[in-house]
Amino acid sequence: MKLDNALSLAAARFAVLRERPLSFFEFWPGWLFYFPVVVHWLAMGVRYRSFTLPTAANPTIAAGGLCGESKREILDLMLQPERDLLARYTSVVAGASDVPAAERAMAAADIAYPVVAKPDIGCNGTGVRLVHTPDDLRRYLDEFPRGERLLLQELVDHEAEAGIFYVRLPGAATGRITSITLKHAPVLVGDGRSTLRELVLADARAGQVPQLYLPRLKDRLHEVPRQGERVRLVFVGNHCKGSIFENGAHLVTPALTETFERIARAIPGFHFGRIDVRFESLPLLARGEGFRIIEINGAGSEATHIWDPRTTLREAWQAQFFHYAAAFRIGAANRAAGHRATNVRSLFNMWRRQTRLMATYPLND
Repeated sequence: MKLDNALSLAAARFAVLRERPLSFFEFWPGWLFYFPVVVHWLAMGVRYRSFTLPTAANPTIAAGGLCGESKREILDLMLQPERDLLARYTSVVAGASDVPAAERAMAAADIAYPVVAKPDIGCNGTGVRLVHTPDDLRRYLDEFPRGERLLLQELVDHEAEAGIFYVRLPGAATGRITSITLKHAPVLVGDGRSTLRELVLADARAGQVPQLYLPRLKDRLHEVPRQGERVRLVFVGNHCKGSIFENGAHLVTPALTETFERIARAIPGFHFGRIDVRFESLPLLARGEGFRIIEINGAGSEATHIWDPRTTLREAWQAQFFHYAAAFRIGAANRAAGHRATNVRSLFNMWRRQTRLMATYPLND
């Protein structure tokens, strides 16, 4: 089953790349792509008389999950029985916990190596690393900013990953899945002659954005993978870190929608955001089965299917406008119910702290 699923996912990934390895706007400078999105946000702020109103979209999450929120605190919100769908996790504070203390916390949470280490505050996969041994964990703790919290999460035994976006207006009987993104890890296949650097530069996609991969592989670039050897270039499922994204809208089924309605309802106050999962197979995911939740993101979430190379610029902007307009509408409804949006000063301080921390995190895998 796992081999068949891996092959089907690989086939899907190569189908995407054969059609178009890279969209023309996919790696534009952020200011250029997001300029119309910012203008739209400001227009919505004027309309609703608050530029931070989306922070009220998820009242139980700090700043609604727009930025600076704690991943652990969001995961802690999940209620039973859906809580059993979460990948097991624990958290420790760098500097206050050494390796034995971290391993005791892992044992208490029934987590064994390999384990995924990630910052409690952050985004875009920054600082996420796969830890295989106590020595790996010691290095990660040594490199992590002192006094800051990090999560240790079990490595879910499914290769495939997806981001599923859920939106529900307060008071509505049900919400809906508005986006699904399938995340493919870029893989190179050795020929027994070329170095890893040469393989990266010769790849149809990786060769156009080598800056995403070469720094991470700097100690291995001279290696010559064997004929047929598969080399995974990145572990984290984030587009800006090098993963390949595919629009999975065809997987939205009544069964999957019903499952994620239960999940969203099990998170008190959750109305808007993306739930990231690792899953066993596409057919099982479409049936709402065979997956585990690895992260829950709030108002700062992006409908990441827009980074499918086949998505047009117009479609990408339309998706951004739709989702952030929904965040304002949800925030307005929650404001009418008595919930307050985070003020500009507090939000700026949260953003500044997150930005400062992300600059100090270890290099991700």
